[in-house]
Amino acid sequence: MLKATGVVTAGVDTLGGTASGVATPGAKIYDDRACTLGEGALWHPQRQQLFWFDILGNRLLTRTEGARTRAWYFDEHVSAAGWIDHDILLIASESGLYRFDLDSAEREPVCELEADNLMTRSNDGRADPWGGFWIGTMGKAAEPDAGAIYRYYRGVLRRLIAPLTIPNAICFSPDGRYAYFADTAKGAIWRLALESEHGWPSGEPELFVDCRREGVNPDGAVVDSEGRLWNAQWGASRVACYDAKGQFITAIPFPASQVSCPAFGGADFSRLFVTSAREGLSNEVLREQPKAGCTFVVGTEVRGRAEPRVYL
Repeated sequence: MLKATGVVTAGVDTLGGTASGVATPGAKIYDDRACTLGEGALWHPQRQQLFWFDILGNRLLTRTEGARTRAWYFDEHVSAAGWIDHDILLIASESGLYRFDLDSAEREPVCELEADNLMTRSNDGRADPWGGFWIGTMGKAAEPDAGAIYRYYRGVLRRLIAPLTIPNAICFSPDGRYAYFADTAKGAIWRLALESEHGWPSGEPELFVDCRREGVNPDGAVVDSEGRLWNAQWGASRVACYDAKGQFITAIPFPASQVSCPAFGGADFSRLFVTSAREGLSNEVLREQPKAGCTFVVGTEVRGRAEPRVYL
């Protein structure tokens, strides 16, 4: 059962100067609290505020544009969220989906998510244009084919895609015609056609990007306002951009090899926030990557989109 076991708030210096540090040309440290496994970046359009998770640290993190930080600690893994209203998030944990009040830290169960399987946890997730919420599950030790992708919509949780090993890159085209998803273990991103009335799949997945050709591992992804997909690539120190046909356009470098999840935010959605991880890195590698696990931000010349509200 999801339980918030503690809340921590703190003040930090504003972004810029020596306090935040310039990571690479254009990229900066947005938040230097190192995550073992940063994931689930979400820009809340009403609050103008970034939220993200440290899955293995069992915590939800945030930082306001006024440079206040806050963290909520839980008694199980939490990994992804959508926004319901100004103060309530839908949070995915290893056992279920929950309404979570950001002010009171109270939570209310919505539905179970593989709660009877102690071997799995939630992973990547995102709201769709109809107000549904897609969420992936995976084995806690990344056991082959132990995971799946589900959709919660209007009171019903339905399994859509299985088996998967490490489901990631859940995002949607601006016109709502397609959902995207990846299996990091299989090195591929797929595209799935959706029906227009309620957003359920209307066909079979088709290969969108074969990441094995470049030897990279697709992790979290987001689609911008023009339909380009931005994919964090685990182990490659970059977020790669692909056009609507799956053709590579460009990549943005980051000072951490294990980048994990991007999100567009800011007043005009031109800032790209990216989580990262320290999981599995040796002490030698961590000395070479002292900012591994931090959350980064970079200005772009493109525009993202507001994440849709979740309707329960």
